[in-house]
Amino acid sequence: MPYSLPRSTPEAQGVASASILAFLTAVEQTIQEMHSFMLVRHGCVVAEGWWKPYAPEHPHVLFSLSKSFTSTAVGLAVMEGRLSVDDPVISFFPDDVPADISPTLAAMRVRHLLSMATGHHEDTTARLAEREDGNWVKGFLALPVEHEPGTHFAYNSGASYMLSAIVQKLTGLTLLDYLMPRLFQPLGIEQPTWESSSQGINFGGWGLNIRTEDIARFGQLYLQGGLWQGQRLVSEAWVQEATARQVNNGTQPDSDWEQGYGYQFWRCRHGAYRGDGAFGQYCVVMPEQDAVLAITGGLDDMQAVLNLVWEHLLPAMQPSPLPANAAAHEELKQRLAQLAFMPPAGAAASPVAASVSGKTFQIDANPDGFQSIAFDFAETGCTVTLHNTRGEHHFTCGYGAWQAGAAAIYEHSPCLVASGVWTADDTFVMTQRYYETPFYYTTTCRFSDSRLEVNQQVNVSFGPLRFSWVGRSG
Repeated sequence: MPYSLPRSTPEAQGVASASILAFLTAVEQTIQEMHSFMLVRHGCVVAEGWWKPYAPEHPHVLFSLSKSFTSTAVGLAVMEGRLSVDDPVISFFPDDVPADISPTLAAMRVRHLLSMATGHHEDTTARLAEREDGNWVKGFLALPVEHEPGTHFAYNSGASYMLSAIVQKLTGLTLLDYLMPRLFQPLGIEQPTWESSSQGINFGGWGLNIRTEDIARFGQLYLQGGLWQGQRLVSEAWVQEATARQVNNGTQPDSDWEQGYGYQFWRCRHGAYRGDGAFGQYCVVMPEQDAVLAITGGLDDMQAVLNLVWEHLLPAMQPSPLPANAAAHEELKQRLAQLAFMPPAGAAASPVAASVSGKTFQIDANPDGFQSIAFDFAETGCTVTLHNTRGEHHFTCGYGAWQAGAAAIYEHSPCLVASGVWTADDTFVMTQRYYETPFYYTTTCRFSDSRLEVNQQVNVSFGPLRFSWVGRSG
């Protein structure tokens, strides 16, 4: 992997291997669904791990961690003299402004988009997505701005989209294309992808997909004040401004979501700051400790992870190298190498399998768009054929073992591993892990003559976590 960060033992960089082991133990006891982590100290990776089937070569959905990269693009455009953070937002889109421009809309500046202080009372994204013409810029500018910009914090992915639209308007390039030669290529971030709106504008607030080490490199760039291998990529002034508290967002001392907000970066406790994304995607920068922590996951309590970081990793970072501890380091290496999500255990066969194999079950009308499902129970695995509103999909479940495949059943990445076991003679349970995303699905299929009952659960979601359908054959 080009431009890899250097590796070191934890002790050589002032971190006890035993403390990282304690962190891993706490994670596995309380978090369950961390997918990867990489700890960088003094510029060296001192610990890294992926819970198989998640792996270092796979990208992972970042969700709102994308926002920090959007901020960086704006900072680069400022460096190039293309705009100022004090420019009025409406100045970039004269053809999309409403006929009646309110004083609060007129007062909105680029800095307000960056700091989530646009003056909107709540997130605008859902209302933008409802526009039939797909023109989110025009939709954003048409919304009422209830507060004076700069006076009210409201986490607002629509504001991040507007930042992306501004960069594209000024440069003629999407965020992805603009950042490729300026950020991604110098950092050695290969083949990043970024989802776009129907207008061809990268979402800005979400949609970037990169690998765990890519996240760590980005954090290390900021930790180094915008310098990378002796090259100035981002201005030091922008790094300081973007990661400083620009707006207050709460008063709870124990919450890492109420320590202030910068330019698409969160302030943390302990003098740290971070970019983060839904379900456990983090880039935590700890300047006082000269450390960066990159994490991907699929969890529903994001504060819990940071609590473990502050409890186990933060106090473990000492100002000087520690004596070598070969035994503890070897134990850590073994532990990291063995991280894995094992496929569920159960029977590989059932007397019911032969009678349902090859049958197609037509699924009753349901809001999730599933239409039919068929099972082919073979000796080494079960191949599933599923139809929904997105088309026909195939994947194979290994019996108590992961089988790799691809199935674009959902809107996210299709790459998956799947396993299936019989938990009773009439019940086949499938587990699908989409390893480039936070999501895994557990699908329980109960067969009864020509009837099939399906209950599905996803570990995390922006909507419902459970779904049920009924299918019939013949």
